[in-house]
Amino acid sequence: MRIKTSIPKRNTRKFFYFTFCFCFLLIGFTGCKKDFEKKSSVSASNTSSVTTAGKPNIILILFNDFGFEIPTFNGGQSYSTPNLDFLAANGKEFSQFYNHPDGTPSRLALLTGKYNFRNYVKWGYLPPKEKTIGNMLKDAGYNNCWVGKWQLEGDDARIRKAGFNNYLVFLPSGHGQRINRYKDPHLYTNGAYLPDSVTAGKYSEDMFYDYLSSFIDSNKTNPFFAMYATLLPAQPWVPTPDDPKFATWDSDWDTKRDDKKYFPEMVSYIDKIVGKVVQKVKDAGLENNTIILVTSATQTDSRITSLWNGQSVTGTKTNIFKAGTNLPMIAYWPGHIPPGTSQTLCDFTDFMPSMADMAGVPVPTTYGTLDGISFYDDMLGITGKDRDWVFCQWDNNPIDDVPVERWVNNKVYKLYDTTGLGDGKFYNIKDDMYEKNPIPDNALTAQELKIKQRFRKILDTMHN
Repeated sequence: MRIKTSIPKRNTRKFFYFTFCFCFLLIGFTGCKKDFEKKSSVSASNTSSVTTAGKPNIILILFNDFGFEIPTFNGGQSYSTPNLDFLAANGKEFSQFYNHPDGTPSRLALLTGKYNFRNYVKWGYLPPKEKTIGNMLKDAGYNNCWVGKWQLEGDDARIRKAGFNNYLVFLPSGHGQRINRYKDPHLYTNGAYLPDSVTAGKYSEDMFYDYLSSFIDSNKTNPFFAMYATLLPAQPWVPTPDDPKFATWDSDWDTKRDDKKYFPEMVSYIDKIVGKVVQKVKDAGLENNTIILVTSATQTDSRITSLWNGQSVTGTKTNIFKAGTNLPMIAYWPGHIPPGTSQTLCDFTDFMPSMADMAGVPVPTTYGTLDGISFYDDMLGITGKDRDWVFCQWDNNPIDDVPVERWVNNKVYKLYDTTGLGDGKFYNIKDDMYEKNPIPDNALTAQELKIKQRFRKILDTMHN
């Protein structure tokens, strides 16, 4: 909103003198600022010349098996992630962001804004009755696109019913993760698989990027939401197009010949794709009107060991302790999001209300009970209502005999329900991220006992 200001005639000379001085100082400040900007393979741009018109575009990049210990901005020392480092340095890093221990539980919470006890039926399944972020944004006038991993069953009908009329996906029916995942990819669009003649010799992530790039070009004047659920860097661990071995690699080997030695180049490749997405938005003239969000549905595979902050770290995928569910999320929107780190507590159910705020629409009231709280104000550096606990119910396969895992945590403490391996234990997860030392009741301070009792009451309410 622009506010008109009238200037009394007697102050005109002073006003122009003040304006001249202010502009001179502003130019000097801008020049100094450029000298201090962090370098990256994605170039920073001048964000002051374009103002947001209408609803901002939203791109959510969701990695697969990409843990907290990988990106260098978060202390990773085994891989190269310059483009993620750029986004973290020039956007808002949310360091207290929590997902679920495995992919489908995380994706379901993200898409529907609900904790799993409300709608989780089985692994790799989005219940037909559930409305999604895609539905909400489509109703708000957005054109939506999904590229990458679907794995939620239902094929064309379910993808469209979830609000995504434009898509190029892997696993539309939810099965066969290692078969033609990367080279000669088995990809699905408009109700059919692409013929082998179209995908022969190509790489899935390149084809996803090309589809997304064309989608962006087609929506320069219409607000859009793009969900990019990457396949990388999950196994099979095989050569990328940047590796000379890719040219002669037979995709039929992927089910039996993957090798962890390829993992670092797979990390580098998806970081490069992130850089291309950022650059594409800039080249399309949409940088200042596009919010880019980046996080991961899962932590790193447990067979991968990396160096993080000077210590050797084994991948924590499917682990229920803090190191298995806490990983950073980045929000990047030049000219709108002040760079920095947020300690605001968030989880995957918060995407639904946050995107409602981004789109300037009410949180849906017809989708059933929603559990998220918007982090949009924190993105913009505005004080608002924040959550002081997050919850998780993880039951990867409800038909087996493995007890469900349930817990509540804040930034410091965590209480498990009495079911499962958690067995009612209480931890200081700030000091004990691998949860090796539960705190017995007789060692709790009065304040800790109060927190534990409050968490117990919350757990008692988290049921259908």
